[in-house]
Amino acid sequence: MHVVITSANPVKRKSVQRAFGRVFPSQVMEFIAYPTSSGVSAQPLTEEETLQGAINRAKAAVEVYGPTAYCVGIEGGVAPIGTDMLAFAWVAICYQHRWGKARTASFILPKPIQRMIQSGMELGEADDRYFGTHNSKQNQGAIGLLTRGLIDRTSLYTPAVIMALIPFMK
Repeated sequence: MHVVITSANPVKRKSVQRAFGRVFPSQVMEFIAYPTSSGVSAQPLTEEETLQGAINRAKAAVEVYGPTAYCVGIEGGVAPIGTDMLAFAWVAICYQHRWGKARTASFILPKPIQRMIQSGMELGEADDRYFGTHNSKQNQGAIGLLTRGLIDRTSLYTPAVIMALIPFMK
């Protein structure tokens, strides 16, 4: 089984490896890192744009690896809800011309981070400035920083990858 992960981000790769290992425990898998462009804003600002980014990533991998590889796109985004801003990610998986899609849980970002994003900053950069960290998006991410490590980005993404695999489970 070939699984193409459309990101160089170690958090996304680990999430995909964990999820596929749980869903297909008896399969021999080859995981291929193939970073692709999302084709959307660097910081998607709506549910629709975030989902489209995940789909675009998976489609780009299908163009190279064909329909017999599981091509997995993960895109993190934010969206307004009332006077707040939610953070979440979408997962899109294409295999044999079929699609599986799922979304992570979401959480409200602190107002200072919301303001930085509204001024044009990406969530990862806003997190790093707010928390005084470096490259948090390739580590615990906003969720890990906000929950003091109780939930990290890998544990947030893994269930969404599993749910996106539902159409491919027998």
